Amino acid sequence: MRWWSVANFVSNAGTWMQLTVQNLLVLQITGSAAATGLSMSVQAAPALLISVFGGAAVDRWPRRLTAAVSQALLGTVAFVTALMVALDRLDVTSLMVLAAVTGVIATVDGPACSLLGNDLVPREDVPSAIGVGALVHQAGRLTGAALAGVTVGFLGTAAAYAANGLSFLFVASVIPFLRPVRGAAGHAADHAAKAKDGDTRDTMSVREGLAFFVRRPRLLALAGVTGVSAVFGRNYQLTLAVLVTGPLAGGAGSFGTVSTVLAVGGIVGAVLGARLRRPSVRVVGALAAAGGLLQVVAGMSPSLAVLLVMVLPMAVVESVSDTAGTAVLQTDPPAHMRGRVLGVWGSIGTVWSLGGPPALGLLMELAGARGALIAGGLIIAGAIGAGHLLRERRTAVPRVSPVANLETAA
Repeated sequence: MRWWSVANFVSNAGTWMQLTVQNLLVLQITGSAAATGLSMSVQAAPALLISVFGGAAVDRWPRRLTAAVSQALLGTVAFVTALMVALDRLDVTSLMVLAAVTGVIATVDGPACSLLGNDLVPREDVPSAIGVGALVHQAGRLTGAALAGVTVGFLGTAAAYAANGLSFLFVASVIPFLRPVRGAAGHAADHAAKAKDGDTRDTMSVREGLAFFVRRPRLLALAGVTGVSAVFGRNYQLTLAVLVTGPLAGGAGSFGTVSTVLAVGGIVGAVLGARLRRPSVRVVGALAAAGGLLQVVAGMSPSLAVLLVMVLPMAVVESVSDTAGTAVLQTDPPAHMRGRVLGVWGSIGTVWSLGGPPALGLLMELAGARGALIAGGLIIAGAIGAGHLLRERRTAVPRVSPVANLETAA
């Protein structure tokens, strides 16, 4: 698990370095912010369309082999991009094609690597492993964004892509030496159990994964909580940027400070989330509602100093909620269904990531930055509270048995 965490840190740093550089590269080639947004959408679009098939592939194929091959392919795409940049052969069309190919590979790589990390620890330690993964992700994001400017400044854009390619190859070289522990929800053990029960490859279908997700109330509730939070909150890079540079009369430096506090809060939240032993949808909902209320207070901040005080707990609560939600998502389904469940989740999450910012932007046009934060926070807390009350009312309906009826009549 230590080796896997180190490998993931290197890979995350490389990925965030490339993402940062890619946006600058598109701007340099086209001079268009719209084209930059399009490149991000092109890379995310495959998750919307074929993520469920990627999850089914993860359930069907050996997990370590799948993760190693997908990492190697991602590294190859990064090296090809680096070569084209170095030779000055990269145009908008080829960049979009490479972004789409990266998105397709990621539909398999994401669930494969997530579930592989869970196989390295006993079942009871899976929530902690997910928390460690969240911490590694946040640390890699900070490191990658910082390295992007240094790498481009001293070595050029092609070097950033090449460095990301090397980070993928490093992960691929580590995977063959990883060994699932006894007692983990391992892929190999699960295949053995299915073979013993007479299960076949034909039953491991996308339709089966969709049907399982729809019939699972916990997963539907988790999707609802996460969805309302993703649309009306979480997009702090958009809402807080407008709030800081608008009503609070700050500049780019002020927003940079807010972003740093957000990142620190994310790391603290990941550490706290790793200590969760039994995460549940109720915990996720309570944290998301608390985050919505903190967002309301942040929207009413009279100064940048007050906003900074509110941003830290907002980020901590969001990070712990995300960690708890991921733990539920990866442990609630049986082991042989987890790849397909993550595939369904990938498609749903892509809808939120593509539709959330425009919806929030429209809300800001109508209500301003403060209004969007306040209204969004109230919607999150209100929707989660209403859902909880409906569930409590449904479970509180008394069920009288026939024996009790006879006793009452007597």
